[in-house]
Amino acid sequence: MPPFAVQARRLPALVLGLVLFGVGSGMSVQSAQGLSPWHIFHEGIAERTPLTIGTAVILTGAIVLIATVALREPIGIGTVLNVLMIGPSLDLTIRIIGDPSSVGVRIALAIAGPAVVAIGSGFYLGVRLGPGPRDGLMTAMARRGVTIWKARTGIETTVMVVGVLLGGTLGWGTLWFLVSIGPMVQIALRFLSARRHPSEASASYYTPKHST
Repeated sequence: MPPFAVQARRLPALVLGLVLFGVGSGMSVQSAQGLSPWHIFHEGIAERTPLTIGTAVILTGAIVLIATVALREPIGIGTVLNVLMIGPSLDLTIRIIGDPSSVGVRIALAIAGPAVVAIGSGFYLGVRLGPGPRDGLMTAMARRGVTIWKARTGIETTVMVVGVLLGGTLGWGTLWFLVSIGPMVQIALRFLSARRHPSEASASYYTPKHST
């Protein structure tokens, strides 16, 4: 982790990235064309409880964060702010967009949502101030002998299935998110990552199929 002064200079980019992540997620929700696996789970919780989807994001993230800490995975200020900021940004975006009546608008939201998430990911992952708690859960499994792809696939398949059973939205937008988010995040990181400090020569929190 870089020195405190470096972390402080990177905070605006971290905050901007997390807000954009929530905005892109809210766009996908209001498209009603299908969500990423974790957001299918969050939406399913919101459908079955009085919670908003943003509140479900916060509570799920907090639980996963506790598990990540218990498993002794490294976290940073970015990990904590990930839990606190994405949910409110998502809920605010949903309120602003409302319920689009036009099919064209819904399709545009579904296509553009992952791109906004990718830009947000480029900012918040690029400052290297801590991965999202859900990524920490994946790396914890990897440290215990499960390959990264198996850990990622197993976690996201599980939350997606549970989310669909709870009433979350599965559709072509889900497939679009899965095939597009990795390449778009990689491009975003290329242009938005902060210059490395000598203390973080080998630090990297990027994972190709990023989730919150």
